[in-house]
Parts: sequence; C-alpha cells; structure tokens
Amino acid sequence: MIIDTHLHLIDQAALRYPWLAGVPALNRDFSYQEYATDALRSGIEGVLHMEVDVDPADIAAETAHVKSLAGQAGSLLRGAIAACRPEEAGFEAYLETVKAEPFVKGFRRVLHVVPDEVSEGALFRQNIKRLGGTGLTFDLVVLPHQIPKAMALVDLAPDVQFVLDHCGVPDIKGNAEHPWREHMEAIAKRPNIVGKISGVVAYADPATWTVETLKPYVEHTIGSFGWDRVIWGSDWPVCTLGGGLTTWIAATHALLAGTSESERTRLLSGNARRLWQLG
Repeated sequence: MIIDTHLHLIDQAALRYPWLAGVPALNRDFSYQEYATDALRSGIEGVLHMEVDVDPADIAAETAHVKSLAGQAGSLLRGAIAACRPEEAGFEAYLETVKAEPFVKGFRRVLHVVPDEVSEGALFRQNIKRLGGTGLTFDLVVLPHQIPKAMALVDLAPDVQFVLDHCGVPDIKGNAEHPWREHMEAIAKRPNIVGKISGVVAYADPATWTVETLKPYVEHTIGSFGWDRVIWGSDWPVCTLGGGLTTWIAATHALLAGTSESERTRLLSGNARRLWQLG
C-alpha cells in the first residue's frame, strides 16, 4: 500500500491560482473524486495534500477547503502541507495559528519561481528556524542549480525536518545529470532532509519516456538518501502531463523491481508514516 505525500487539488470556484493561466494543460478543476477513483484502484491508502501556490490571500482558505474534504466519509486525506510566506512579517503569527491545527503537517514555499534573494533574506531564514521543535516539515522545490541554496537553508536549521521535492527537479527531457547528480549527493549528506520520489514523469519527454528513462534519476536519489530517507508522491495532476497517476504508479513498481519488501515498504509508506506520525 502507498502513502501519497504530494497531491494537488484544484478548485477554481473556491480558490484563485494565478499561475494556471500560463499552463493550459492544467487550467481546469482537478477534484478529489477524480483523483480518488484511480488512487483507490492503485493501492493508495492515505494522502497528504500539497499546497498549489494559490493567491496569497487564499492560503488559509486552501487549508480549510482541503480539511473539509478530509472530513468526508472514506476520504484518503490525512493532512496538508500548507503554503506560507516566510519572507513576510506575518509568518510568525501565521505559524502560531497553524501549530493549533493538527491537520497541517508542514509547509512549502515554492522557491524556483521567485528570485534566490527571497530564501536568502534574513527574515525568511529567521522564520524557517522557527519551525524547529514544532514537528512541522518544510518542503523544498528548487531547480538543480539552486540545490546549494537549499543546502544553506538545511544547514541553517538543523532541528527542522526538510523534504526535497521531485528528486531535485532534474532535466530528464534534456538528459542532463550534471550538476544535479553531484548536488544530490551533497544535500543528501544532511541528516535533516529526506528525498521525495515524485515529479519525474513531468520532467521527461511525455511522448517517449520509459522506465529506463527515469531509472538513473530515481536510483541516484534513492542511492544518495538511502531507504530510510525517501518518500513517494504522485504530484497529481502534474503527473498527467507525463501519463497520469496509474502510469506513474506502474512505473514506480517497475523501478522498484528487485528491491526487498522492507525497502519498498519504507519508500512507499513507512517513512512517511514515521515522518508525519500518520499511524
């Protein structure tokens, strides 16, 4: 069975997503019901919702919206990774409200769409350090050349648990492994970060990728972090750009062929259960 640590839901009647106008293939609603149909058929038994870079004014509303879906009978939703703006003065007060909401398991601030100066700012870094001792994780999504910037944050807050999304966002379509490969080895040496096996089908050529195309990137991520520090995510609906949920799950199982049951269980569910105390 699988814990999906990276589900995006899009409901344009409830929330605003400024970036969707630039991505026509994703510029529609993607509902929980649509996701759950394939998820339940594919062995997914629990899900964390990942923030979808909504309009900043809708950040709290996004969490409330997802929590309402989690309250429905039979829902797979177990929690949310909420959006945040650590570069802003209001983060400290926001953190206090989130600490009182056990449904929120962590935060993410998308960094590859903003200048590097955002994550290098003094207030941003001070606020990231505030996560120490809260049990709230912080997801990092950066491009390969930005991984050293991510390392600086991870080193700055050694008592904060970080998650590196999407295998470090390698350029698979461009068949580029450097400096991604070296940077992955370096960031994985930090004990307070785990690697998320997700996103890769969207970075490959949608028409031609195969399991062999993905293998060097997924295997290097697992090899760098080790089986106790890797988790799995669907990145739905972004994965529909490269074949969809069931295709990515089938590819995952093919990529894990020959591994032990213990290794597969840790990657697909066990590590995520431990990381977020999902039971």
